[in-house]
Formats: sequence, structure tokens, C-alpha cells
Amino acid sequence: MKTSTENCFFCEKELSESTIVQNCIYCGKSEEVQLCCPDHHFVCNTCKEKNVWDVIDNFCFTAASANPVQMAETLMKFPGFKMHCPDHHYLVPAVLLASYSKKLHKRKKLAGWLKIARNRAEKVPGGFCGTHGSCGAAVGTGIFISAITGATPLSGMEWNLSNSVVGHSLLSMAQYGGPRCCKRVTFLSLQEAGNFLRERLSVQLEMPEKIECTFSQKNEEQCLKEHCP
Repeated sequence: MKTSTENCFFCEKELSESTIVQNCIYCGKSEEVQLCCPDHHFVCNTCKEKNVWDVIDNFCFTAASANPVQMAETLMKFPGFKMHCPDHHYLVPAVLLASYSKKLHKRKKLAGWLKIARNRAEKVPGGFCGTHGSCGAAVGTGIFISAITGATPLSGMEWNLSNSVVGHSLLSMAQYGGPRCCKRVTFLSLQEAGNFLRERLSVQLEMPEKIECTFSQKNEEQCLKEHCP
């Protein structure tokens, strides 16, 4: 088996030259490849050409994992997913909705929820954290709660819940200060949403006990390093 000079986009391990059929980690489609990752990480040509938000949609429907942090990590390693970008504003509610729908056996509602979340997340511009004092990832937790509860501006408890989860997320982010890091705030938002669901709605999502970031070397905007949670 020959060794190539390329590394896997997902795990950074060196690829080997070997003709083999692999399944795309984002859609499950089988495709014959000539370069093989030792851990069989592979993204098909169809997914490579898709819009990132379309990949998020597809992955949320097909992912075997019910862990929102795990799902987010996989999606953030997609070749077209940038270190800092508004894609995180949709990523957060999308993986939470996918996890929640699996946990409560409400998969039939996922398509409708994702459509609502995507439409709302599209209205949150990049750089929102610095210009409006409200990070788009935190807003994503509110989008998630508002979608599952059917909250509107005239709602009572639903309004309370969707605004409260955003508040919790923002306070968690604010204690670490800037500069921004879309990966850090995504992880914090997912943790806060998980805690909020458990405490306020008695729903326990599958969450990791500890998160170790694998994106810090790609952060060119001053990673907090040892000061990052």
C-alpha cells in the first residue's frame, strides 16, 4: 500500500493510496476512492459541492450519533466549514433539534423544525457578537427552544424559556471574554442548552462530560489557549 503526501481533512492522519469503497460521513453515500484514511473518514464529491447549510440539514437526518457536541464537531470539520462564520448560527439549533428529536422520538417533526430554524438563523448576520452584544451561537439556542415550544412574541412560558436559554448562553460566553471564537461559543452554547433542557424541561440529551477542542491551531484570531474552558 503506497503512502500519499495528503492528510485526512477530518483527523489529519496521512492518506494511503488504495482503491476502496467508502461511505461519506455526511450523507452515507458509497463511493470508490483512491486515497484512504486509516480511520475511513471520507466526504463524497456530492457533499463537497453542497452549500454548508445543506450539508448540515442532510447530516442531521442521517447521523447515527444523538450527541449534539459530537455532531457539531463532525460538521465543523467539513472541508467547507470555516473557523469563524455565520454557519455556526444554524449549526447550533440544527444539532440540538436533531438530538432532541431522537431523544423524544419525534423524528417526524425534525424536517419542519429545521426549516424554521434555518429561516431564523439566516437573519443573524456575521459578527453579531461584536456589533450587537448577542452571539449568534447563543441566539441559536433560543431558536432551538422557540422551535420545539412553538414560541411567538405573544407567548407566555415559551417566550420565557427561549429568552432564558439565550441569557444563560451569553453569560457563559461573557465570563471568558474575547476575542471571538466561533468554536468556543458553539461548545459553550451546546453545553448551556443541554443544562437548560435538563433543569427546565427534564430532558437529558446525550452530552460529553468534557470537551477538548481540536480547532485551536486553525484559529488565527488569538486563541485563548489555557484560558479557554
